[in-house]
This record gives sequence, C-alpha cells and structure tokens, in this order.
Amino acid sequence: MTFVVAEIGVNWDGDFELAREMMIQSKKVGCNAVKFQAFTEEIIKDHPEKNRLIKASISKENIEIIHQLAKSVGIEWFCTPMYSDAVKLLEPYVKKIKIRNSDGKILLENKSSELTESIFKTDKEIIISTEVSPKNSKYFNNNKISWLYVVPKYPCEFEDLDFTKINDFHGYSNHCPNILAPVAAAILGAKIIEVHITSDKLKNFIDNPVSFNYNELEQMVKLIRNCEKIKR
Repeated sequence: MTFVVAEIGVNWDGDFELAREMMIQSKKVGCNAVKFQAFTEEIIKDHPEKNRLIKASISKENIEIIHQLAKSVGIEWFCTPMYSDAVKLLEPYVKKIKIRNSDGKILLENKSSELTESIFKTDKEIIISTEVSPKNSKYFNNNKISWLYVVPKYPCEFEDLDFTKINDFHGYSNHCPNILAPVAAAILGAKIIEVHITSDKLKNFIDNPVSFNYNELEQMVKLIRNCEKIKR
C-alpha cells in the first residue's frame, strides 16, 4: 500500500484546534500520517511572516500537545527538523524523520552536516526529498532511508516534473497544485506520496500555493487506492 503523508507543515498557524481538524480530515480520507516542521527564529529571520511562522514550528512548548492530538485521532505524525537540537526533541515521539531538499543536497555530495549526523544517530526511519537522483550517493543503499523525488519550485507546474527518473526514488513529494501529479507518481510506482494540505484555500495560509484542500486530498487518495486495487 502507498504510504500517503499529509503535510500540515505551517498551515495550522499554531492553532491546536485547526491542527486537530487537519489530522481528523487526513485520517478520514485514508492518509497514513501527517507531518510538521521544526525550525528556529534564526532560520526564518528573513521571512516576512516570521512571527506567524514560529507559532507553527514544533517546539518543546507544543510537541506534547501535538503528540497527544495525533494519538487521540489515531494517526501517525512526524516532522522535518531544520536544526540538530530538534532531533533530540523529536526522538521520543516519532518513528520517522524527514530531511528537506536543501539538507538532502549535502548527502548527494557524499557529505554530512551536524543536522544529518544527528538524524543518522537515531534509530528512526529517514525520508529525504531531492530533485537529483540519489543513486550515486553513498547513502542510497541505506535501508533506513527512503528517497522522495521533488521539484523545489513553489509551486511547480505539471510540466516541470520529470517522472522518467521516478524509479530512482522510493516516493514523491509534491509541490504541484494538480492532483494528477501525485496520482501519476503512485501509478508509476512511488511507495510514499507526500502532499501539502490546507483547511481553506481562500485564506492566506503560507503554504496554500502548493496545498490541496480536504476535497482534493480525498479525491487524490481515492484515485491512489483504486490504482492499488487494479495493480493487485
């Protein structure tokens, strides 16, 4: 079965009721997990929405609440840490850790960073997004790691996607507003599909340009699950 991840990211705006709603809707339509992000004020200091963004970062102040919300809803959650101390924070709570494209580039050069070293020291499953095929990386055959194909354009067009190399990856991370993109990736063999979600496209949630609403998410998951039945 394709492992479908609903990226809540920063679209919950630090509102726990909204986070809970997004978890409920994700589980309702058949997603396997939801994902958040963890960063510091320093990392986002140049972003025009920095004061708003920091409220949506997983932190020591909110991690237990997020964990209990996911537990009560009955859906797995995990996170993309952007600094090494966040790995220690997440470790007692999650089964998986995500490495974003900009940090994954370091691994493609067969190098590492304080962040990636911290992640590798855990016993967690690791998911890495990258635009470049990871086949030449020394980390490619690491059984702990799943690689996701991503086009780091925000948003990207369907025409920007090059699915001829999808077989070099374990899955696909979506920034395309067309639900055919993740569905096509699943048909072509992606075992992990990650998409951003939003509660309302008419509001100014920061990741809305690359996000699906609940109806689109449901339609996408149905198409993916139907494709799985055909394959069987």
